[in-house]
Amino acid sequence: MAATVEAVFRIESARIIAAVARVVRDVGIAEELAQDALVAALERWPESGVPDRPGAWLTATARHRAVDLVRRRETYARKLAEVGRALEDVPPPDPADLDDPDRIDDDLLRLIFTACHPVLSARARTALTLRLLGGLTTEEIARAFLTSEATVAQRIVRAKRTLAKAGVPFEVPCGADRDARLASVLEVVYLVFNEGYSATAGDDLLRPALCEDALRLVRVLAGLVPGEPEVHGLAALLEFQASRTATRTGPDGRPVLLADQDRSRWDRLLIRRGTESLRRAGTGPYSLQAAIAACHARAARYADTDWAAIAALYGRLAALGPSPVVELNRAVAVSMAEGPAAGLALVDALRGERALRDYHLLPSVRGDLLERLGRGEEARAEFERAAALTRNARERELLRERAARAAP
Repeated sequence: MAATVEAVFRIESARIIAAVARVVRDVGIAEELAQDALVAALERWPESGVPDRPGAWLTATARHRAVDLVRRRETYARKLAEVGRALEDVPPPDPADLDDPDRIDDDLLRLIFTACHPVLSARARTALTLRLLGGLTTEEIARAFLTSEATVAQRIVRAKRTLAKAGVPFEVPCGADRDARLASVLEVVYLVFNEGYSATAGDDLLRPALCEDALRLVRVLAGLVPGEPEVHGLAALLEFQASRTATRTGPDGRPVLLADQDRSRWDRLLIRRGTESLRRAGTGPYSLQAAIAACHARAARYADTDWAAIAALYGRLAALGPSPVVELNRAVAVSMAEGPAAGLALVDALRGERALRDYHLLPSVRGDLLERLGRGEEARAEFERAAALTRNARERELLRERAARAAP
């Protein structure tokens, strides 16, 4: 029974917290009350059985406690001004009413914007989002990002305190503020996915659980704000990228380069979902990256890839926001479309960029281009430099192997 209760809570926790936060206006307190509802379920369900709608039961229980807390801690007059409804005249919430998807989805959207508020650092936003919306424990978040549980717990506590101290309203922003806040939300989801798709450190290249959490979050977001093109752009990008996950590593966990991946094993369902999302995307940075990923997804073989189109899309992406990383990716596409010499000229122009000084992919790309030009000794040196810069053990192994093969 305990496993059943915990499974239900993990699925429903974000909606429960969102519904309670609308009453107490504090995500920290809302999470505590949601946990209280979980304890109540662990105590009662073994005797009474699992309710027909367990999520509604948990939400109702947490909301009842939230209303009681408001009544105990504040006078009605003061709290009515904050909450905007007469708690005294409203009977305890009915589970059927609380199970209304439209009402709870509105609360969920408020929770997403609150957890990803720009007043928090990127790390704090990521940890809090995974905790409140992903349903991950502090231990799971710590393991995913290769840090200590104490560090993650402290980060989450500080994030909640910061939100409370700043008086961040539990609401969906409007106008220009909404655009800026939405960018913060999308950034968090993107960072979560990327850390799962290509881990910056550790022994594994992939952390699939993080990819799955990011996919779930962006799908929820696309359902909540269907009129936002960049949300669909990010959804398309993540669906396309996730479609290749199973082929990015071999049975032993070693990285498999894009050119060597078995495309027959790419997930066609995720590609279809990505294609559908791309149709609703716009012309922003996530949408352009999704269009690039679509070029790879459409190519039945590596040799069929439309590299000229990809290079052009990277050019448009660079025009939106100049970035040396984007230029490095464009150089790769140009090298495939026009030859390694053309790509090398672009890469060499980036060698003085301070932002790329410790970026292992710069010498890695340069080593690949030098190898294709037959300059093996130079390529070996670049691969060795890239291996020394990366913090991911699997990437380091691959780069050292390439260095050994590149030497004459």
